[in-house]
Amino acid sequence: MSATLQFDNIGKVFPGVKALDAVSFTVNAGMVHGLMGENGAGKSTLLKILGGEYQPDSGTLLLDGQPQRFSSAASSIAAGIAVIHQELQYVPDLTVAENLLLGQLPNRLGWVQRKQAKQFVREKLQQMGVDLDPNSKLRALSIAQRQMVEICKALLRNAKVIALDEPTSSLSHSETEVLFKLVRALRAEGRALIYISHRMDEIYALCDSCTIFRDGRKVASHEKMEDVTRDMLVNEMVGRRIADIYSYSPRPAGAVRLAVKHIEGRALKEAAAFEVRAGEIVGFFGLVGAGRSELMRLIYGADKKTSGEIEVDGVALKIRRTGDAIRAGIVLCPEDRKEEGIIALASVSENINISCRRNFLRAGFFLNHKREADTADSFIQRLKIKTPSRRQKIRLLSGGNQQKAILSRWLAEPDLKVVILDEPTRGIDVGAKHEIYNVIYELAQRGCAIIMVSSELPEVLGVSDRVIVMRQGRIAGELPRAQANEQRILELALPS
Repeated sequence: MSATLQFDNIGKVFPGVKALDAVSFTVNAGMVHGLMGENGAGKSTLLKILGGEYQPDSGTLLLDGQPQRFSSAASSIAAGIAVIHQELQYVPDLTVAENLLLGQLPNRLGWVQRKQAKQFVREKLQQMGVDLDPNSKLRALSIAQRQMVEICKALLRNAKVIALDEPTSSLSHSETEVLFKLVRALRAEGRALIYISHRMDEIYALCDSCTIFRDGRKVASHEKMEDVTRDMLVNEMVGRRIADIYSYSPRPAGAVRLAVKHIEGRALKEAAAFEVRAGEIVGFFGLVGAGRSELMRLIYGADKKTSGEIEVDGVALKIRRTGDAIRAGIVLCPEDRKEEGIIALASVSENINISCRRNFLRAGFFLNHKREADTADSFIQRLKIKTPSRRQKIRLLSGGNQQKAILSRWLAEPDLKVVILDEPTRGIDVGAKHEIYNVIYELAQRGCAIIMVSSELPEVLGVSDRVIVMRQGRIAGELPRAQANEQRILELALPS
C-alpha cells in the first residue's frame, strides 16, 4: 500500500496567469505533508494535476519513481490516488450509499443490488466511526455531513495517495476528531497524504512536514514541523506576522441600527432577541448545529419566521423574502458561497454588479455598461481580487477571491445598513483574511451594523466588539470584548 509521491519542476500556465512555476517537493509514504499558502498560490491547481483534471505544461509527476501523466480523473483514481477538493463533488439527489459507490455499485446482470450496497456502506461507515445513514440523500444533509461523505469516498477506494483540501472547513469538533483519527490510521498504514489547511493548529497536530507556496512558487519546505514556528510560516506565506492579521482598533458605536425582537423559527429552540448598533461588529459563535446560520436566514428572509419582529433604525420591517431585506438595507454573505453566494457561470463583473445593477439603468431600461465595468474594475483593484480580468468566470477563481467578489457586491450597495457575514473566511488563507477583515472594518466605519458568524474562535475574538454565543438553538449569552476569552466563550457554547 505504501507509495512515495514526487513533484518535479511542475509548471502550469493559464491565459494571463502562471499558476505553477517549477514546483518540486516529495511526499513520503507513511507521512502527512502539509501544503500551505494564500488562496491563488497554486495549491489547488497542483491537486487538480494530481487528480487528472489538469495536465502540467512542464515537469513530471512520479509515483514510486515512475513518471505518471494522468489524462483524466479516472486514470488518477486507477493509479491509486484520491483527491478530496474543498469544493465538494457529489450528486445531490443520490443517497449516501450511491454517492460513495458511484461507478462501482454492485450489480447482477446490470441490475444494481441496492440492499447489498447499503449493507456494505453501513459496515464501512461503522468501521470508520462515521455516523451517516446510507439511505439519506445528499441534498438533505448538512455541509459538514456532505464533507464527511467526500472523505469516506476516498477511503473506500483504498487509495495509496490521498490529498485533502481544507477537509475540516465545515466539520464540527467531533467530526474533526473522527477525521484526525482516520488520517493518523492511514499514515500508520503507510499511505502518503497531502493535507491543505489554513488552520495552523491542524497542520501542527497532523503533519510531519510541510511546503509553503506563494504566487505559484514553492517558497520553502520543512522536513520537521517542530523546527518551524507559526510566525515563520505566516511570514513565508504572506510576509507579515500573526499579530498583524486582525489589525483591530476600537470605533465609536452609534444608535441601535438592527433590533431583533423575539424571533422564532423552526430551527430555533427558543425566541432570539439582540441588538447591533451602527458601526458595531458583533461576532456570533457556537458549535456546528447551534442555530447561528438558521437565525441569520430568518433575519434575512431566506427562511420564514413564525413570530417576532425586526427593526432597522427603529422602523419595524415586513420581511417575507430576501428581496424585502435587501431593499431595507440588510444583506447576507452566505456560508456556502458555491451553492448560495456566487453565480458560477457568470463573470466576476456580473457577480459584483448583480445586486446594484438597478442603479446603472438609463431611462429605466438601458444598462450603462461603462459604469458597470468601472465598478467591477474598482473593486477588483481595491480588494486585490486575483483574476486575469473582470470577464473571467468566477468559478475559476480561488475561494478567497470568490468571497471578495461577494463582499464587493454589497460594498457597491449605496444604502447598506446591516451586513450579515456567515463564515466569511471559511477556507481562506491568512493574507486574504486580513484583507477581508479590513473590508469589515470599512463597512463598520460607514456606520453599518455588522454580524459575523464564525466557527474560528481566534477570529471572533480578534475582530468583534461584542460576542454573542449560541448553544443548541438558543442564545446562551453575550460578552463585551473586554470580558471575552476562549474559556468563557466555550463555557457558554458547550452543552451543559
